[in-house]
Amino acid sequence: LAINVSGGLDSTLALMVASEAMKLAGLPAENIIALTLPCFGTGKRTHTNAHILMKELGATVFEIDIKDAVTSHLKQIGHDGQTTDVTYENAQARERTQILFDMANRYNALAVGTGDLSEAALGFCTFAGDTLSHYNVNASIPKTLIKALVQLLAKRHPGALGDALADVAATEISPELKSDQKTEEILGPYLLHDFILYYYSKHRLERQDLYQYMMATFDE
Repeated sequence: LAINVSGGLDSTLALMVASEAMKLAGLPAENIIALTLPCFGTGKRTHTNAHILMKELGATVFEIDIKDAVTSHLKQIGHDGQTTDVTYENAQARERTQILFDMANRYNALAVGTGDLSEAALGFCTFAGDTLSHYNVNASIPKTLIKALVQLLAKRHPGALGDALADVAATEISPELKSDQKTEEILGPYLLHDFILYYYSKHRLERQDLYQYMMATFDE
């Protein structure tokens, strides 16, 4: 299995799933090809946690700094490399996906996806970037549930692994494609999005009923 590990919630849960899959299959943990691919917005906290998680789980670790590759690509397409627009952001996500698939080819592995249900529902993802994988283990899981699962896993794993999992859950959610980027300042709270998603998709509430139920719930 090949997986990109950012130190954020989604890739952390996907990495834990990959680890359990290897145990169930009776395969060594080093069969997990774990990639951390820092670029312009990568924070020290997430970068450190990514390395702790990969090391503690026994994965085969690769770190590939993609700043030069992305900078070169932006220059080739006439981008100044300074304007932090959607091209600047998506070029990073697509470079990471290219490396993931190429490494999966090299090691005859499946590329594990990390994008979650909330991101897909809101469109907060990169087409031909984190939307691509051979198998996405988080596809049906909303962000708030991913956070709860990582918190639960932290309690079940003592030591450095548990500490890193707890810190991942406590880290403010960000795609880290540019500095000081905070997802919920862009989208609004995931708690609200996931509430609407759950009652709309599972219970099929009409818009007016959903609005009234939402207002009553959050007023409390």
